[in-house]
This record gives sequence, C-alpha cells and structure tokens, in this order.
Amino acid sequence: MKDEQVTGVSALQLPPASAPTRIVAPIANAIDDPSVLMEVRSLKKYFPIKEGFVKKVVGYVRAVDDVSFFIREGETLGLVGESGCGKTTTARCILRAHNPTSGKILFRTKAGEVVDVAQFSDGEMRPLRAEMQMVFQDPYASLNPRMTLLDLVGEPLLVVGGMKNHQERQARVAELLQLVGLRQEYMQRYPHAFSGGQRQRIVIARALALNPRFIVADEPVSALDVSVQAQVLNLLLKLQNELNLTYLFVAHDLSVVKHICDRVVVMYVGKIVETAPTHNLFFTPKHPYTAALMSAVPVANPRIRARMTPLEGDVPSPANPPSGCYFHPRCPYAVDKCSTDLPLLEELEPGHFVACHRASELQLVGIGDAKTIEIPGLEVDR
Repeated sequence: MKDEQVTGVSALQLPPASAPTRIVAPIANAIDDPSVLMEVRSLKKYFPIKEGFVKKVVGYVRAVDDVSFFIREGETLGLVGESGCGKTTTARCILRAHNPTSGKILFRTKAGEVVDVAQFSDGEMRPLRAEMQMVFQDPYASLNPRMTLLDLVGEPLLVVGGMKNHQERQARVAELLQLVGLRQEYMQRYPHAFSGGQRQRIVIARALALNPRFIVADEPVSALDVSVQAQVLNLLLKLQNELNLTYLFVAHDLSVVKHICDRVVVMYVGKIVETAPTHNLFFTPKHPYTAALMSAVPVANPRIRARMTPLEGDVPSPANPPSGCYFHPRCPYAVDKCSTDLPLLEELEPGHFVACHRASELQLVGIGDAKTIEIPGLEVDR
C-alpha cells in the first residue's frame, strides 16, 4: 500500500516563524552545475499519527524535516546518524518508495533533462527505475526464497527492460553474476543456498541489471561479518570505477564511511546538522553531535580515546522534537540560545556546512589520521 500523503501542511507543527527555513547559497540550485547528478531541496516526509476508532490524525512524525543536499556524478555521498534519524526514509523518498510530503528531488537523466522525481506518478517513475536502483540492508529479506537466481536477477530485465527472450535474459544474468564475483552455474539455485556475502552480491547484481547511473546503498554491509564487509566494499568501489556509478551510501558505521565516501551528510532527528568532505569531517568536526558520533568509532590510539566523551541521553521523538536546536538537551556545549532558536546551515569553511550556534567557537576532537581506523581486507582507501 502507498503511504498516505499529508495534506494541509499548514496544520502541521512546523518550526516557529522566528526561525524560518533557509537554504544557504552554495547548496541552492546545485543542479545548475552539469557535474551534479541529483539535488534534494527542502525534502520533508511526515507520517500521520492516528488514534481512536475513526483513526483521527492527532499529530505527525517528522521522519525527514527539511533536508537539502546534492550528489555529484561519480561520487559517493555518505548519509550517517543514529538509528531513527531519518537516513533510510530520506533514501526511500528519493527512490519514491515513500511519497514525500513536500520538497523537490531533482535528477539529471541520461538525456540530460532535469526532472523533479517528487512530482512523478508511478507510471512516470517506471522508465526512470532503470537509472535509479537500491541495495537493501538485509539481502535475504529482499530476495524471494521461491525464485532462482535466474529469476531474481532477470526479473528487472523482463519487467522494466522488456527483455522477453529467455536466452537473452540468461546470457545477461550470467554476465551480471560474473561481474559481482559469482559463477554462472549458480543461476538455478535458490537464495537459501548462499552465504550472507553471496546473497548481497546477488542483490548488487540485480541492482546493476538495467545499467543504472545512481544506486542507493542502504547499510549494505551492516548485516555481514567484518571480513565479508571488506569484500563487498571492495566490490562496490570496483564497480563504481568500472561503471561510473554514483552512490548514496546510508550507514551508521563511520569506519566504513571514512573509507568509501567522498562527502558525508550527518542527520539528527530528521534534520541535517553537518555536511563536509570526508577528510574534513573526520579531522575537524564542527558540530557536537558529529564529534559524539566519532567517540563511538573504535580507534587504535588510547590518547585519542581518552579525550573523547561518549554521547549520553536518548534521541528525542520526531513526533515531538524539542524547541530550538534538536540536539540541545544532549549537548554539553548548549547555551540559552540553543533551546529557543533553530540553527541554520551555514558554511564555515569551503564545502563545510554546520547547523550550530557555537560552531565557530568550539574546538572539537576528530578521529584523526585515517590510519587509526582499519577495516581488515579493504583494498581501496579514499
């Protein structure tokens, strides 16, 4: 079933008038740059809260609350944050698995035309599915246990690609399996016959079936063993270099994000609090929440660990977020202004945007040299 569209946005509990939404100039209209593949503008996704026998709407969960970012063609953008911060909902809205409440999702097609995916109907989205695909977190849950690999990987070719010839589909599936490191003899096997890492390779092969340009990877390695994680990450990087793919990499494991992403967007309770090139974010975080996330990353340096303070408290409910900065109840640096005024994304350094009232005066601790974070078996380091 489709998720319910939210109408009457004026009835929602929006930020107060004293803190209007603003998109900083370097982010706005990024799609005008030919190198930008996608731009998300003021994306919102509110889920209604219903009570009573007649299911009266009594409020809304602000899963995604005014999110804006862009992705350049050929790069990997990391989307990170705690569980429940809105990462996956943002990704699903981009692919229209969820219908956005409001906002724009501007995508540059193969023909060079810029379209607003948020306004597309299901029928209009169908031809665009070939250019936008998703790799899910749990490979077993995303594979039909009653279908063979030939049917699973070949289904997009038949449904979207219109490849009705069985021999052609079989040849294409064999090519895709070889591309992701699986043998073509596996085509007649079922998902239960494979390990977790092999099933994730099958999911990647299915995503590549229609030669997409943009892939959303929703925590693609979090359900795998560490050694298998490295293999899948190596595969993703190899495919990106060979096929010129663009990734939106959703994750909560910063050690993985550090090695695979070019830029990182940090989300908290549906909002973006910081975005920067990966190197800058890990060396010099500007938002206290980002610095707190760094404290959870295992680092082989006891001096760095001694300087870090773990994050305390619980994530506030997106149905009833606190006033002002959403992070201020957990922030050790909060002042009175933080509890009343909503901070806006501002550019402190080239390409480094932060939504924090005290970002310019705080000296926060990053993780440091990339060598302090290791993923055994990972061959490529950005």
